[in-house]
Amino acid sequence: MKYMNLFFIVLMMAACSKGSTSPANIVQDTHKYYVSPAGNDANAGTLNAPFRAINTALSKAIAGDTVFVRKGVYYEKVSFPKSGRLEKVITLKAYPGEIPVIDGTGLSVTGKEALVTISNASYITFEGFDVCNYKSSTPWVNVNGILANGSSANLIIRNNRIYNIEHNVAPADGRSGHGIEIIGNTTIPMKNILVEGNEIHDCNTGYSENLTINGYVDGFTIKGNKIYNAENIGIDAAGGYSANPTPAFNYARNGVISDNELYNIDMTTGPIGGGTGHGAIGIYIDGARSIIIERNKVHEVDRGIGIVSENDAFPTNDCIVRNNFVSNSFRAGIYLGGYLNYTSGGTNNCYVVNNTLYFNNKELGAFGEIEGEIRLTEQCFNNVIKNNIIYARPVDVIIHKYTNSGSNNIIDNNLYFTTGTPQWIWNSTNGPAITDFSIWKTTSANDAASVYGVDPLLVSSTDLHIQPASPANNTGVVISADINGATDIDGNPRIINNKISKGAHQPQ
Repeated sequence: MKYMNLFFIVLMMAACSKGSTSPANIVQDTHKYYVSPAGNDANAGTLNAPFRAINTALSKAIAGDTVFVRKGVYYEKVSFPKSGRLEKVITLKAYPGEIPVIDGTGLSVTGKEALVTISNASYITFEGFDVCNYKSSTPWVNVNGILANGSSANLIIRNNRIYNIEHNVAPADGRSGHGIEIIGNTTIPMKNILVEGNEIHDCNTGYSENLTINGYVDGFTIKGNKIYNAENIGIDAAGGYSANPTPAFNYARNGVISDNELYNIDMTTGPIGGGTGHGAIGIYIDGARSIIIERNKVHEVDRGIGIVSENDAFPTNDCIVRNNFVSNSFRAGIYLGGYLNYTSGGTNNCYVVNNTLYFNNKELGAFGEIEGEIRLTEQCFNNVIKNNIIYARPVDVIIHKYTNSGSNNIIDNNLYFTTGTPQWIWNSTNGPAITDFSIWKTTSANDAASVYGVDPLLVSSTDLHIQPASPANNTGVVISADINGATDIDGNPRIINNKISKGAHQPQ
């Protein structure tokens, strides 16, 4: 019997060496298709006989296939007709060392359209393209560079440049568009969405945003992107805007927004800023939940970071803003709460910890007030503001709480500094300001362990790291690794020997 077993083993080894056909060893062939402006759609799609149209190659691609696109300009609206699957992603990417351009010049826009659309398709990678020059002057359309929607999941949108996406109509005609929009508009959640390393600039998005996550999106990472020269919000994770017809599904959740840089975001550069002034926010969590905003650099924007709500039924809940640099905003550096005299959604159970704020509030707010380096408006409940460095302008408000709505907010263990007269405002839109730190602590019943008047010794006005001798160094309070984060602004360990510094930088 043992000889029979030995004979069987030998046969099996021989079969394996030639390539077994058993289900565990079947390997599906994968293909590489090529596209070139010099190609022809009647070709085989090989490197030497490429297709002419990107969509032709995508119509051939199945799970596991890669479409490489050579440099040149492609005037087509690209759409993914099929899904990949686990470990067999369909990839559309630039040929190595080249930058292909998907150009919308002359292409029509009807309703809501995009140059690149991923609709009800999963396990997709889109990488390395310029997506540009998609413009419309037709009222009430929605112009998008890249759009992902439906039940799409397991998407990677990486290392693309999106620019000159423009809806060039008056605000009254529904001026709206997006550089990238991720919108979960079905009962199936969009999961595992990665938007990484993209550059979005010079887009006319009107009332909409440059990079938006909205509706039933459950699990996403927005990482390492650069957004600039924008007339409205940079990054927006939203809820309550009818993206999804089911209220329980109608908000983004469980996401990370990290390591992005946003600058030159100025509403007054477009027509929607005429009545509202500097209202755009660099990174905006509006009615979404369970989002981490960390290690971002936000500067020269209207407002820096907002964990806010514009919708009564969709408060912003359970978010963490940590380890960010926020500087030179026209108005507030970090903003919590519902819109004053407008909504009651508010901000609940959020943390604002270990951020460095510098010289925000360059212009007055909509009510003629200094908004504050950190601003709390309506309906703020159970929020924690700790371990922040706030280096205020000589004429500035450090913390500004507008109304007596909300409760159980903890503000403590911060370092405040200004070369001018300090100001805090508590439960008032326009003051009078409190200029004595002791009176501020008594009035607000907060900041017992905070420090005012000691220079944090930032490296410079443009480099917000702290020097080794800074009084912020290792004088913060460790809440937990889950709250304070694993890494500082530079990606280095955040907590060392159970010590943490105030601000976003942990000297090593």
